Amino acid sequence: MAQLDEQNSEQEGQNVAQMVLDEGQQKIGWGYRHQQTIILFFCFTVAYSIRACVGVSLVAMVHGFHDKSNITAVNENDTIKIDSEGSVSILNGIVFDEPYPSFSWSKKKQDAILSAFTWGYMTLQLPAGALAHRFGTRYLLTGALVVNGIIFFCMPWAVYYGNWIAAVICRILQGLTQACVIPCMHTAFGKWTPLEERGRLTAFAYSGQALGTVLGMPITGFIAASSLGWPGIFRFYGLLACIAGTVLWFLGADSPAKHRSISVAERRYIEEALGQTQQKKHLKVPWKKLLTCKGMWAIILAHIGQTWGQLTLYTEVPAFMDKVMKVNIKANGLLTALPFFMMWLTNFFFSWFTDMLIVKKVLSVSHTRKLAQTLGCFPAAIGLISLAYVKKDIYIVESILVATCSFKVAANLGFHINHIDISPNFAGTMISISNFASNSIGSLAPLVAGFILTDVSSELLWRKVFFVAAGFYLISNFIYVILGTAELADWNDPEEEKEEPLENGESKPMMQNEKNT
Repeated sequence: MAQLDEQNSEQEGQNVAQMVLDEGQQKIGWGYRHQQTIILFFCFTVAYSIRACVGVSLVAMVHGFHDKSNITAVNENDTIKIDSEGSVSILNGIVFDEPYPSFSWSKKKQDAILSAFTWGYMTLQLPAGALAHRFGTRYLLTGALVVNGIIFFCMPWAVYYGNWIAAVICRILQGLTQACVIPCMHTAFGKWTPLEERGRLTAFAYSGQALGTVLGMPITGFIAASSLGWPGIFRFYGLLACIAGTVLWFLGADSPAKHRSISVAERRYIEEALGQTQQKKHLKVPWKKLLTCKGMWAIILAHIGQTWGQLTLYTEVPAFMDKVMKVNIKANGLLTALPFFMMWLTNFFFSWFTDMLIVKKVLSVSHTRKLAQTLGCFPAAIGLISLAYVKKDIYIVESILVATCSFKVAANLGFHINHIDISPNFAGTMISISNFASNSIGSLAPLVAGFILTDVSSELLWRKVFFVAAGFYLISNFIYVILGTAELADWNDPEEEKEEPLENGESKPMMQNEKNT
């Protein structure tokens, strides 16, 4: 009798567990996968705000250097520093106070400070993917944010005592640590995003790139103009980065299996959707198969085209508007921020649109990614070409820039998340490779533009610059449409794990690819 009661109790428990799982499969609304996405969005926004604010900070740091009349307002206990280059700076103990230090840095030194971030970023970009795969998102991204925050908070003291060289060193260190940000994001989404929600979840998190740029510049200008001065910029973003890192440390998790509070139903839903129904040991990166995958090469070439075009839009178009249109777009906060803001808004539409194409089985996953890539490339190419021929009207030019950026973001639902489709387990490693290749070649865009623009006021030469960028958009898109794929790679899982049955005797489910959609 006791044995019968025990069996009935066990059966009831199994029935309850099955009901929970069935309910989770039928109603998979808000869950911890959304919480993780919001946390990553916050982290990404902070990281890109730090990138965007330095240019404005430099303006504040060198502004007013030639106005030395403020020296008469110095208190007796203040320290005045005039270096060999004539730099005037004032320090009250270890706390900066008005009037704030100013520096006589030349344009070349300012450019070196801005470029130093890229030097560190590119140096560690390839190892960053392997590090993210080895240690996971939580440890690596938390460390990157906290280190960035500490460096940024201490930067006013560093530049006061070490001048521009100290600023360069700080920026290199920040670049080294931020090299792991995107690989960490992709590694996390390879563990957390079911195919049917992948576009919306990843697009929301990566929208922090545009929002960080939109918010970073005006917030920086506001702080610089306040009583906090330019040192307040570094204090604010330093604290913000440390807060983001702390939130990630306590609330983040590398995978559903490592989350403390996730429900059984949601965990099973995510793992089955990704074909990860059993706990896996650390997987070795299949470098040979990864580097010989045609889908990987399609992503790399698409990434190169996007980066080249993007750098032309962000660095050369403002110069074109200044020299040819006679409008300093950088001096107008609205003109600068509006294209980024529209990019942030349309990002949500394209993420919903592409997910619905997959969920409703209107297009296969591969065709959806190619459509999104084309929507991001063709309008951008047409917009760049149009800039070279339109009349000199700021409203027309700004409208073209807004339309171009509004469509350009669609490519994020194309090549940018395609790594996760091909291999959720090695998505971080894959994007570190494509990101390194794209930045290595794309960084040549300003150099090529400088070689072409022997006369910066010549509209004919500017047309050549824009045609080159448009060519990168179109050719890379054509190659991606021909070679691109979203089919799950056979090397995503080790062979021995494919042969192992589940504990309950069921066969391991396979991730749905475009053949099923």
